[in-house]
Amino acid sequence: MMPVGAGIVTSINIGNTLGAKEGEAAWLAAAYPMTQGAFVLIGGRFGDVFGYKKILLGGALWWTIFSLANGFLESLLTVSLFRGLTGIGAAFVTPNAVALLMHTFPPGNWRNTAMGLFGAMAPVGAAGGSVIAALFVQLTEWKWVFFFFAIVGAVEIAAVLILVPGAEPSDKGGRIDWIGAYLGVTGLILFNFVWNQAPMVGWQNPYEYTLLIVALLHFTAFAVWEAKFASSPILPFDIWTAPSMLPLVIVVVFAFMSFGIFIWYYCAWNLLIRNNTMLLTAAKVQPFTIAGVIAAFSAGALISRIAAQWIIAIGASAMLIASALIATMPEQQLFWKAEFFAVLFASFCPDFIFTAAQIIASNSVPRNQQGIAGSLIGTLLTYGVSTGLGFGGTVEVHTNDGGRNLVRGYRGALYLGIGFAAASLVLGLGFVRIKRDEREGWDEQDLGVKEEVDTPPDGVVEGGKDESV
Repeated sequence: MMPVGAGIVTSINIGNTLGAKEGEAAWLAAAYPMTQGAFVLIGGRFGDVFGYKKILLGGALWWTIFSLANGFLESLLTVSLFRGLTGIGAAFVTPNAVALLMHTFPPGNWRNTAMGLFGAMAPVGAAGGSVIAALFVQLTEWKWVFFFFAIVGAVEIAAVLILVPGAEPSDKGGRIDWIGAYLGVTGLILFNFVWNQAPMVGWQNPYEYTLLIVALLHFTAFAVWEAKFASSPILPFDIWTAPSMLPLVIVVVFAFMSFGIFIWYYCAWNLLIRNNTMLLTAAKVQPFTIAGVIAAFSAGALISRIAAQWIIAIGASAMLIASALIATMPEQQLFWKAEFFAVLFASFCPDFIFTAAQIIASNSVPRNQQGIAGSLIGTLLTYGVSTGLGFGGTVEVHTNDGGRNLVRGYRGALYLGIGFAAASLVLGLGFVRIKRDEREGWDEQDLGVKEEVDTPPDGVVEGGKDESV
């Protein structure tokens, strides 16, 4: 999440350095989560087949190489392109890190605590990345942001090699559904591209609606292929038979689209309307770190105590309040009057919803589908944030009086974010129905086998064969 936070806070300034307008600079923020979200399912499937630790290391190496390469580029197009390529590496890291956690810890308090800690790294990474990136861009050259990330990647690779145990892949020797991968990834990238490009070129441009149609055709072909023809589907359609899985997916994507709109326009408001420095803007999102860590652990603890729809409702309600506070604040105002509380409320959206959704999705499917379920939720997080920027930008350019009234455009986009958060809240309360999970340890359905399974008394399952590379 460090590059996501860094991209949002610094993209306008880096874009100016590269001669780009605000709308064009949005690609510096959107490209990374777009490809990370689009490739997450592929990354999860590779882990299921070839081994989670091996693919995690491969993704980290890819991420490090393209982060380093980004520091040598000189144009908005190439920097955005390589940001997207870097996001592919993250797509192979995140689902396999989740899978290692899920295969190590059975359902119960151990898993909930582990997922709470994992979820807590999102606000820490995003907020920390924004400060570090702001320091480099404001005090040195922007290129050092990417050189720093390359160093972080190298440290990550060393840490994984030394500290992370392996786990037996759930479908060792299985096949990769290359046709399904192509259809799904292409559809996701094209759909996201047209929405993030629309604020700059308008929907009257023929390639915009042409590519949108092509994206929808790819989605349709993906659904048909996966349901009818794929022998080893990358997204098995029986996953949708899990309790409340479809409405859960819709709720999560709406919530993260709202969050993406909120964080982009909150930073833009401070940078362009209030003329704050990048460091000051990054400092203003730091309450997100502490509150986000608290929210992540709280979500993990609440899973066994209250029904899932109420946890999701808390996250969606918090996002609605945060967006409303920013959308209605005056152009100039003290930080402590509205912004501080908006940031605190916003921190409960990603951590409550992501942590709860990861645990719910993984606990609702057999063990051999938990990597897929976790990857699906991961797709919705980053892809929702990136797509939300495009939807928000489209509303902004149609409400800002041709660029003469930035605040009016920002308010329009934030009102859309309020609508997404409200839809997430209503759908979550109305259609997500999963009772609280009080299990401790694996059961027969988790393991996907009929024979009886012995669970260690302390609730921690063996790590499986080490696949160190």
